[in-house]
Amino acid sequence: MSASQGTRDWPNQEFWDRLQRLEGRHERAQSEYDTARRGPETLTPSDIEEVRSAWRRYCEVIAELDKTATEFEALQK
Repeated sequence: MSASQGTRDWPNQEFWDRLQRLEGRHERAQSEYDTARRGPETLTPSDIEEVRSAWRRYCEVIAELDKTATEFEALQK
C-alpha cells in the first residue's frame, strides 16, 4: 500500500469539524445535566411539596388527554 492510499482512509476535515461540534454539544449537555441534577438540592421542603403537587396535576392532565384522544380515535372507527 502506498502512502497516498493510507491517507485516503484517514478522516477528512469535514469529519473533524463534525467531531468538534459534537464534542461541544456533548460538553454543553453534560453541563446542563449537572446543573439540572443539582437544582432540586436547593429546594425547601415547601418547594418540594409544590413540585410534587404540580407533577401530580400534570400527570392527571396528561392522563385525561390520553383518554380523550383514545375516545376520539374510537369515534373515527
